[in-house]
Amino acid sequence: MFRNLLSRLLDPAPPAALSAQDAEVAIAALLVRIARADDHYGDAEKLRIDQVLARRRGLDTAAAAERRAAAEMIEAEAPDTVRFTRTIKERIDLADRHDVLGAMWEVAYADGQRSADEEALVRLVAGLLGINDRDSGLARQRALDGMGLSET
Repeated sequence: MFRNLLSRLLDPAPPAALSAQDAEVAIAALLVRIARADDHYGDAEKLRIDQVLARRRGLDTAAAAERRAAAEMIEAEAPDTVRFTRTIKERIDLADRHDVLGAMWEVAYADGQRSADEEALVRLVAGLLGINDRDSGLARQRALDGMGLSET
């Protein structure tokens, strides 16, 4: 189903909008990349990605897990984060990118641990998505508050 998504994402032709389903898999691949940044991709992070995907598109648990599994394969084959993120930026509108950033912060903190690697990657991706530091910080705080976690 998502076999050609990576080739469509990396097509050098002028960017075309992605279907809603393909956009969600591409976004999920970014979430997987964030979760894997600290070399520990556990059940808490997988569950959080599933919850984000279910919430964003009203998916049931099985459909969200299926989409995450496709995203894991896409992420493993995706090029460097800079190129992959810029390609997504060109195909997803700004309002959705802000929502995606909040989801990235949720995934970064899903295991209840602060990881400098995950935080640094979220900050890098935020800039690549065209989101300024202030808005990224606000999204981070909303994610922490929503998860009942504190700054420390």
